[in-house]
Amino acid sequence: MDIVSDYEEIISMSQLRNAVFKLGERRRHLKPQRKERKKVPAQTVSDGDLKLLIRILRAYNIPSRNPSVTRPAGVHSPAYTINQPSRSRHLLSGKSSYTSDPLSEVTVHPFVEVSFQHTVYQTSTADGSHPCWNEELQVDFISPGHDYSFSGLSKIKDTIYVNIFDEVRVEKHEDICLKGCSGHSYIRKNWFGSVTFPFSALLEQSKICGTFQVNTPPVLLGYTWSKTCVSPKEEHCGQNLKEYTFLTIFATIEPQLSSVENYSESDKFADHEDETLLQRACIFKKNCKAKFPKRRIITSVFDNEGRNILVTKYIRALNPPQLLLDMYPDDSNATFDLLSRFVSLIPCVSDTLDENADVDVWMTSEHCINLAVGNKEEHAVLLCNYLLYFGKKAWVLLGTSVLEGKVAYVLTQENEEYFLWNPLNGQCYKQFDTFCPLQSVDCLINWENVWFNTQQNSSPMCVSFEISKEGFWRQFLPHSFQCIKTQTVQPKVILYTPTNGSMVEELQNRIEKTLKSKIMEWRFQQTTRWHRQCTAVLRQILPKLELRNRSFVTDKEENELESLLEHYWVTGYPIQMPYTDLPSIREAVYQTGIHSSEIPNTEFALAVYIHPYPNNILSVWIYLVSLVRHQ
Repeated sequence: MDIVSDYEEIISMSQLRNAVFKLGERRRHLKPQRKERKKVPAQTVSDGDLKLLIRILRAYNIPSRNPSVTRPAGVHSPAYTINQPSRSRHLLSGKSSYTSDPLSEVTVHPFVEVSFQHTVYQTSTADGSHPCWNEELQVDFISPGHDYSFSGLSKIKDTIYVNIFDEVRVEKHEDICLKGCSGHSYIRKNWFGSVTFPFSALLEQSKICGTFQVNTPPVLLGYTWSKTCVSPKEEHCGQNLKEYTFLTIFATIEPQLSSVENYSESDKFADHEDETLLQRACIFKKNCKAKFPKRRIITSVFDNEGRNILVTKYIRALNPPQLLLDMYPDDSNATFDLLSRFVSLIPCVSDTLDENADVDVWMTSEHCINLAVGNKEEHAVLLCNYLLYFGKKAWVLLGTSVLEGKVAYVLTQENEEYFLWNPLNGQCYKQFDTFCPLQSVDCLINWENVWFNTQQNSSPMCVSFEISKEGFWRQFLPHSFQCIKTQTVQPKVILYTPTNGSMVEELQNRIEKTLKSKIMEWRFQQTTRWHRQCTAVLRQILPKLELRNRSFVTDKEENELESLLEHYWVTGYPIQMPYTDLPSIREAVYQTGIHSSEIPNTEFALAVYIHPYPNNILSVWIYLVSLVRHQ
């Protein structure tokens, strides 16, 4: 077939000259100009106009299937085979000749699922422990009440889940069937972990991008860490990242929304503070916002009685529970980690319906403990007060996180080195940790003063925390204001009450029954069988995990399941979370996708353990396991 292309007829010498010159023009500029995305007023948006664009780029250091678990000895006529590319096809059971064949090494076939508002989107399936997808997922969503104004979108409390799975395709062959015969094919997905962030964080920042550490369970039955470790960032080439998985993503809202920031003035409310200090706080905040409008600064807040109070009065050394102090009497670092973990177990709620409102309501640390609930800032204040109890140099840090939006961290100084504590998950980062999600340091607060960051680059790795340098930090109160240093809204001592053990046991049984009922409901098209022996073993393992949560668990726990591994293909993992309510626990289990196995005669084991801390603060552990018997 001949193809005829239309062309412009040249009728003059000037056109010919221009055409020749065009051949020598640069087709692409060496320094292209970045074009800003057009912003659309939120009030003009309706259903179907807004989409979440989430691009999954690549992952690093995904665990591989464990050959010793996947191919137990003693069975030589398998009815199941794992369907992989022919060059690496291997039997699920039976040693045979696969141990000496390098091409039969057990690998992994990961894919990513994005879940938002109970809708799931999936990438293609890749190969290996360091896959590359570079795929964009368009996620539809609906605002409650069909209100697409910025304040209406700010009320969306849903979380965006980015889960990593291993796709295991299993073919079942009958014993009488020849090797070349085709059989039934079943798919099973095994969960590795997730990266989560609230929709509000994406709305605040308009985009979330970077390489993030995947929240993986401390044990992954049936998997082992890859021998080849790839560092996602050059700065970490010298550090041991073999037992950490990372995921590179980019998320944004299309089209980009424009919002009008409304900074309400705190002095329009009735207050009982010294008017001079409150007026000074208002002026100081205005001046800081005028220089850096996007940086956070809090100088005064409202308490639970509606009084306007300076934030410095919330910072005071407070005693932690004696139970926690007695656990590691000779290891101060372990005690600090335990205190950070204890604070992270307190459920977090927003203090206002609109997180963009500039009205802050703070409870005292005593009220936060007694009610077993608090907002982001109250978590940071409590952890800061605990660390001050040990004589540490500590500040409450206000800033912005890539995954969480507006955050409150705790900054500590030890031997000229600075550490950043996230009170919501208990993790501690060094200042120059490239994987710290904190991206902006805006403000520091302690019992003496408030400091606003005036450095041009607010990244934690670039900020100097020398608060005595006036060129870097602007302080709220001059040294002449000594009278406020002795005033505080915090009590001298916090009294703790033990948690009722019978209540914990009753709740533990209720959660286990509810989850088993839900898994059977999610598998309504298939029969769900429960393995009692495995459940009994899991109940013995779970209490040990609470004390070892700060590090990955070794193979010792897996050895307790050796008797089952001889007869079953076992995969599973424990998940841990603070207790807030049953729907949150159900959602966490549903996101793992363990119920979605299509393999016939799959059996399940589920165990729940609740570790009680004082004042009804609970740590919930759930161990999920699926078992397939070798035929």
